[in-house]
Amino acid sequence: MKKCLSALAAIVFCGLALASTSAAQMMRGGGPPTFAGIFNPAVGAGAAYEVQSQDGKKTMEMAIVGKETVDGKDAYWWEMVMPEQRMGGELVMKSLLVMDGSNTHSSKTIMQFPGKPPMEMPTGMGRGDHSHIPMDARMDADDLGSESITVPAGTFTVEHYRAKDGSGDTWTAKKAGPFSVVKHQGKDTTMVLTKVYSDYKDKITGTPQPFNPALLGGGQQR
Repeated sequence: MKKCLSALAAIVFCGLALASTSAAQMMRGGGPPTFAGIFNPAVGAGAAYEVQSQDGKKTMEMAIVGKETVDGKDAYWWEMVMPEQRMGGELVMKSLLVMDGSNTHSSKTIMQFPGKPPMEMPTGMGRGDHSHIPMDARMDADDLGSESITVPAGTFTVEHYRAKDGSGDTWTAKKAGPFSVVKHQGKDTTMVLTKVYSDYKDKITGTPQPFNPALLGGGQQR
Protein backbone atom coordinates (compact mmCIF):
# COMPACT_ATOMS: atom_id res chain seq x y z
CA MET A 1 0.00 0.00 0.00
CA LYS A 2 2.88 2.36 0.75
CA LYS A 3 4.32 1.85 -2.73
CA CYS A 4 0.87 2.29 -4.26
CA LEU A 5 0.52 5.70 -2.62
CA SER A 6 3.88 6.92 -3.84
CA ALA A 7 3.30 5.65 -7.37
CA LEU A 8 -0.13 7.26 -7.51
CA ALA A 9 1.09 10.68 -6.55
CA ALA A 10 4.14 10.47 -8.79
CA ILE A 11 1.97 9.77 -11.80
CA VAL A 12 -0.15 12.86 -11.40
CA PHE A 13 2.55 15.32 -10.39
CA CYS A 14 4.76 14.28 -13.29
CA GLY A 15 2.23 15.68 -15.74
CA LEU A 16 3.27 19.22 -14.88
CA ALA A 17 6.94 18.63 -14.35
CA LEU A 18 7.72 16.79 -17.55
CA ALA A 19 4.95 17.72 -19.97
CA SER A 20 6.05 21.32 -20.08
CA THR A 21 8.12 23.62 -17.90
CA SER A 22 5.71 26.42 -18.73
CA ALA A 23 2.82 24.41 -17.29
CA ALA A 24 4.48 24.28 -13.89
CA GLN A 25 5.32 27.97 -14.04
CA MET A 26 1.68 28.80 -14.70
CA MET A 27 0.62 27.62 -11.24
CA ARG A 28 1.70 30.23 -8.73
CA GLY A 29 3.23 28.69 -5.66
CA GLY A 30 5.14 25.96 -7.48
CA GLY A 31 2.37 23.47 -8.07
CA PRO A 32 1.15 20.73 -5.73
CA PRO A 33 2.45 20.83 -2.15
CA THR A 34 4.53 18.09 -0.58
CA PHE A 35 2.42 16.07 1.85
CA ALA A 36 1.99 12.62 3.38
CA GLY A 37 -1.15 10.51 3.58
CA ILE A 38 -2.66 7.02 3.63
CA PHE A 39 -4.16 5.91 0.31
CA ASN A 40 -7.79 4.83 0.71
CA PRO A 41 -9.42 4.62 -2.76
CA ALA A 42 -13.20 4.66 -3.20
CA VAL A 43 -14.95 5.91 -6.33
CA GLY A 44 -16.56 9.29 -5.64
CA ALA A 45 -14.43 9.97 -2.56
CA GLY A 46 -12.85 13.41 -2.70
CA ALA A 47 -11.37 16.12 -0.54
CA ALA A 48 -10.80 19.86 -0.84
CA TYR A 49 -7.92 21.61 0.88
CA GLU A 50 -6.72 25.08 1.67
CA VAL A 51 -2.96 25.26 1.25
CA GLN A 52 -0.96 28.00 2.96
CA SER A 53 2.67 28.48 1.97
CA GLN A 54 5.26 31.22 1.69
CA ASP A 55 3.75 32.05 -1.71
CA GLY A 56 0.31 32.65 -0.26
CA LYS A 57 -2.94 30.74 -0.05
CA LYS A 58 -4.46 28.46 -2.68
CA THR A 59 -6.96 25.63 -2.99
CA MET A 60 -6.69 22.06 -4.21
CA GLU A 61 -9.08 19.15 -4.74
CA MET A 62 -8.30 15.43 -5.03
CA ALA A 63 -10.67 12.56 -5.78
CA ILE A 64 -11.11 9.04 -7.11
CA VAL A 65 -13.36 9.47 -10.15
CA GLY A 66 -13.50 5.99 -11.65
CA LYS A 67 -12.46 2.37 -11.47
CA GLU A 68 -11.52 0.00 -14.28
CA THR A 69 -9.92 -3.37 -14.81
CA VAL A 70 -6.57 -3.46 -16.63
CA ASP A 71 -5.11 -6.87 -17.45
CA GLY A 72 -7.29 -8.40 -14.74
CA LYS A 73 -6.16 -5.90 -12.07
CA ASP A 74 -8.06 -3.11 -10.32
CA ALA A 75 -7.21 0.37 -11.59
CA TYR A 76 -8.38 3.70 -10.19
CA TRP A 77 -8.68 7.10 -11.85
CA TRP A 78 -7.17 9.63 -9.43
CA GLU A 79 -7.86 13.29 -10.19
CA MET A 80 -6.32 16.54 -8.94
CA VAL A 81 -7.83 19.99 -9.54
CA MET A 82 -5.97 23.24 -8.96
CA PRO A 83 -6.67 26.89 -9.89
CA GLU A 84 -4.92 28.04 -13.05
CA GLN A 85 -4.69 31.79 -12.54
CA ARG A 86 -3.19 32.81 -15.88
CA MET A 87 -5.99 31.19 -17.88
CA GLY A 88 -8.76 32.01 -15.44
CA GLY A 89 -9.98 28.52 -14.63
CA GLU A 90 -8.96 25.14 -13.27
CA LEU A 91 -6.19 22.79 -14.31
CA VAL A 92 -7.37 19.17 -14.08
CA MET A 93 -5.06 16.14 -14.11
CA LYS A 94 -5.99 12.50 -13.70
CA SER A 95 -4.15 9.21 -13.94
CA LEU A 96 -5.28 5.60 -14.14
CA LEU A 97 -3.33 3.74 -11.48
CA VAL A 98 -3.12 -0.04 -11.97
CA MET A 99 -2.91 -1.73 -8.57
CA ASP A 100 -0.26 -4.44 -8.86
CA GLY A 101 1.61 -4.55 -5.56
CA SER A 102 5.18 -3.33 -5.87
CA ASN A 103 4.71 -3.05 -9.65
CA THR A 104 1.86 -0.54 -9.42
CA HIS A 105 2.01 1.75 -12.43
CA SER A 106 0.14 4.35 -14.46
CA SER A 107 -1.72 3.12 -17.53
CA LYS A 108 -2.87 6.58 -18.70
CA THR A 109 -2.49 10.23 -17.68
CA ILE A 110 -4.79 13.00 -18.90
CA MET A 111 -4.54 16.78 -18.45
CA GLN A 112 -7.02 19.54 -19.24
CA PHE A 113 -6.34 23.27 -19.17
CA PRO A 114 -9.18 25.84 -18.93
CA GLY A 115 -10.97 26.20 -22.25
CA LYS A 116 -8.85 23.49 -23.87
CA PRO A 117 -9.63 19.90 -24.83
CA PRO A 118 -8.19 17.17 -22.61
CA MET A 119 -4.87 15.65 -23.69
CA GLU A 120 -3.55 12.16 -23.05
CA MET A 121 0.09 12.33 -22.07
CA PRO A 122 2.65 10.11 -23.83
CA THR A 123 3.38 6.83 -22.06
CA GLY A 124 6.39 7.10 -19.78
CA MET A 125 6.42 10.90 -19.66
CA GLY A 126 7.34 12.40 -16.34
CA ARG A 127 9.35 9.71 -14.62
CA GLY A 128 12.23 12.00 -13.73
CA ASP A 129 10.66 14.40 -11.21
CA HIS A 130 9.88 13.07 -7.76
CA SER A 131 10.14 16.36 -5.86
CA HIS A 132 6.45 16.40 -4.87
CA ILE A 133 5.79 12.72 -4.29
CA PRO A 134 3.83 12.24 -1.05
CA MET A 135 4.85 9.27 1.04
CA ASP A 136 2.76 7.13 3.34
CA ALA A 137 2.30 9.10 6.56
CA ARG A 138 3.26 6.02 8.57
CA MET A 139 6.67 5.62 6.94
CA ASP A 140 9.59 6.80 9.05
CA ALA A 141 7.20 8.52 11.45
CA ASP A 142 6.25 8.28 15.10
CA ASP A 143 2.61 7.56 15.88
CA LEU A 144 1.63 10.11 18.54
CA GLY A 145 -1.76 8.51 19.07
CA SER A 146 -5.38 9.44 18.50
CA GLU A 147 -6.80 12.88 19.13
CA SER A 148 -9.63 15.14 18.02
CA ILE A 149 -9.03 18.16 15.80
CA THR A 150 -11.33 20.68 14.17
CA VAL A 151 -10.75 21.99 10.64
CA PRO A 152 -13.09 23.85 8.24
CA ALA A 153 -14.54 20.48 7.12
CA GLY A 154 -15.55 19.61 10.70
CA THR A 155 -14.26 17.77 13.75
CA PHE A 156 -12.43 14.48 13.21
CA THR A 157 -10.94 11.78 15.38
CA VAL A 158 -7.50 11.43 13.85
CA GLU A 159 -4.24 9.53 14.12
CA HIS A 160 -1.31 11.91 14.57
CA TYR A 161 2.00 11.08 12.88
CA ARG A 162 5.26 13.02 13.23
CA ALA A 163 8.04 12.48 10.69
CA LYS A 164 11.25 11.30 12.32
CA ASP A 165 13.31 13.68 10.18
CA GLY A 166 11.38 16.66 11.55
CA SER A 167 9.82 17.49 8.18
CA GLY A 168 6.28 17.70 9.48
CA ASP A 169 3.17 16.33 11.16
CA THR A 170 0.17 14.64 9.55
CA TRP A 171 -3.27 13.99 11.00
CA THR A 172 -5.25 11.28 9.21
CA ALA A 173 -8.77 9.85 9.25
CA LYS A 174 -10.30 7.27 6.91
CA LYS A 175 -13.27 9.52 6.18
CA ALA A 176 -11.04 12.35 4.93
CA GLY A 177 -10.93 11.57 1.20
CA PRO A 178 -8.66 9.34 -0.88
CA PHE A 179 -5.47 10.26 1.00
CA SER A 180 -7.07 10.36 4.49
CA VAL A 181 -5.38 13.70 5.26
CA VAL A 182 -7.25 15.99 7.65
CA LYS A 183 -4.26 18.26 8.23
CA HIS A 184 -0.63 18.35 7.26
CA GLN A 185 1.88 20.75 8.78
CA GLY A 186 5.22 20.90 7.00
CA LYS A 187 8.15 23.25 7.47
CA ASP A 188 6.83 25.76 4.94
CA THR A 189 3.35 24.52 4.08
CA THR A 190 0.09 23.84 5.88
CA MET A 191 -2.80 21.87 4.37
CA VAL A 192 -6.21 21.78 6.04
CA LEU A 193 -9.29 19.89 4.92
CA THR A 194 -12.15 22.19 3.93
CA LYS A 195 -14.64 19.73 2.44
CA VAL A 196 -15.19 16.00 2.00
CA TYR A 197 -17.02 14.58 -1.03
CA SER A 198 -18.75 11.23 -1.33
CA ASP A 199 -20.04 11.65 -4.91
CA TYR A 200 -17.27 13.63 -6.63
CA LYS A 201 -17.68 13.79 -10.41
CA ASP A 202 -14.95 13.76 -13.03
CA LYS A 203 -14.10 17.30 -14.18
CA ILE A 204 -12.37 16.17 -17.38
CA THR A 205 -14.76 17.02 -20.21
CA GLY A 206 -14.58 16.03 -23.85
CA THR A 207 -12.70 13.28 -25.63
CA PRO A 208 -8.96 13.22 -24.87
CA GLN A 209 -6.73 13.93 -27.87
CA PRO A 210 -3.02 13.15 -28.28
CA PHE A 211 -0.60 15.34 -26.37
CA ASN A 212 0.01 18.68 -28.11
CA PRO A 213 2.55 21.05 -26.47
CA ALA A 214 1.02 23.98 -28.36
CA LEU A 215 -1.93 23.77 -26.00
CA LEU A 216 0.22 24.19 -22.89
CA GLY A 217 0.70 27.65 -21.53
CA GLY A 218 -2.22 29.04 -23.49
CA GLY A 219 -0.82 28.23 -26.93
CA GLN A 220 -3.18 27.56 -29.80
CA GLN A 221 -3.27 24.33 -31.70
CA ARG A 222 -2.15 24.57 -35.35
